[in-house]
Formats: sequence, C-alpha cells, structure tokens
Amino acid sequence: MIFAEPDCLAKLGPTRSKIIVPAGGLAETMNWKSRSRTLKWLAPISVLAAGLWVSAPVWAQSGSAAPSTQRKASTPYSGDLSIFEVPGRDERLQINRVMDMLGIEPGKSVADIGAGSGWFTVRAARRVTGSGRVYAVDINPEAIHYIDQRAKKEQLQNIKTILSKPDDPQVPAISIDAVLLLKTYHEVAHPVVLLRNLRSSLRPGAKIGIIDRNGNGEDHGVSKDVVVREAAQAGYELLDSQDFVKADGMNYFLIFTAKPD
Repeated sequence: MIFAEPDCLAKLGPTRSKIIVPAGGLAETMNWKSRSRTLKWLAPISVLAAGLWVSAPVWAQSGSAAPSTQRKASTPYSGDLSIFEVPGRDERLQINRVMDMLGIEPGKSVADIGAGSGWFTVRAARRVTGSGRVYAVDINPEAIHYIDQRAKKEQLQNIKTILSKPDDPQVPAISIDAVLLLKTYHEVAHPVVLLRNLRSSLRPGAKIGIIDRNGNGEDHGVSKDVVVREAAQAGYELLDSQDFVKADGMNYFLIFTAKPD
C-alpha cells in the first residue's frame, strides 16, 4: 500500500518565496508575512505525514500485498465413524469413476487425506492391489486406530496410516500418484499451506482430487471458486471440473495437478 499525499498538502503545491524590493519595502514585508503563514500550515502537515509512514505496517512500507483474510472452516468431524458406511454411497459418489479419472490403478500410490473411517482408503487399496499402496491420513487419532483395525480385519496389508498435522499431511517425499480429499477440504483451516506442504510428496503428473459441496466454509461446504483460487495460490492448476458426484447441483469434483516449479 502507498499512502496518498494528504489533500491539504497537495492543494498547497510547491512553496516558493520571492523577495520583492520596491521602494519603501512594504511589499517585502507583506511577502515575508505570507511565507510565515505558509510555513505554519506546512509544519503540522509534514509531522502528520511522517507519523502515518512510521506507523504503517512493514508489509505496507515494503510494497508487499496486504495479508488476505482467512476464510471460515468447519469444525473437523470427530463423532461416530460408522456413519460413513451407508449403503449406496459408492453409487451416489460414483467412486469407481472418480478413481478412473484420478488414474488409480494397480501399482499406484494413493493418499486419502482426511480418511475418517477409511471408506475410500479400503476401496483405493483394493484398486491398487498388493503392488500399490494407500496412505490413510487423518489428524484424529481415533480415526487412525479405526483404520488400522479395519485394514487388519479386511486383510489389506497395503494400507499405511499417518497421524498428520492440520496443515501438513506428512506423506513421504515423491511417493504419491493420486490424492483424494473426500468431503474434507471445508474442514481445513489453512488449505493453501496444506496444499503447499503436499507438493513435495507428489510424483510427476500426480493428480489431486477434491470432492466437496458448495457452502460458506463453516456449513460443511466451501465454494468451488474458493477451492480453485486457493489451489492456484498453492501452485496448482485445474485440470478438470465435474458435477456428477451426487448430481444434486451442490456437490463437485475437481482435479488439480502441480504447476512446474
């Protein structure tokens, strides 16, 4: 931000003093009086302008952009994890089509960020087979324990759980071919930071999928336009935008890839 010159200071314009030396000296005396009055006006204005500059925040003095306002986010879910195992969810979300579009196939490595009950984790684990791997990432220790027990029960040895940080998925470097955030993005308080931290985990050409619903951030939804803007800030570009999940006019499926460094 650049502070504009105060209006009163701009109206005064450059200050010039001209000494006129006619006979009798009256004009000279009047000109000095005028100059004195101008200086009396100018002094407090100069002090005010200096005070504004000194009190400006560092980002204003350096010419940097003002910090953006943090958007609202929903409280992360911590209730009964079994509610995600409702019959017919596969068909409503068309999860096999989602995995096709993300390139999830045998031998691939996948990250399920905000894994919750592991609903998507186990489906991706079966898709990549024993030659692939799925990282089930969540900030809730109970969810991690739940998925560990589920993987053991369903004999899926290619699942690895990660208790992550809210703004860092902590997935191993250069290990991921595909990522899905399924109804999780609206709970991320610092999405740009999280997406930036995710970049180091991605293999070349990795695809990042986000399934969510339109909302204001705190109503368990977030506007599609907001997601696209935040992803761009984190260094990603939009590859595809679909609305076939649930097909209710509210839910959307976005696919991103990291821009070249």
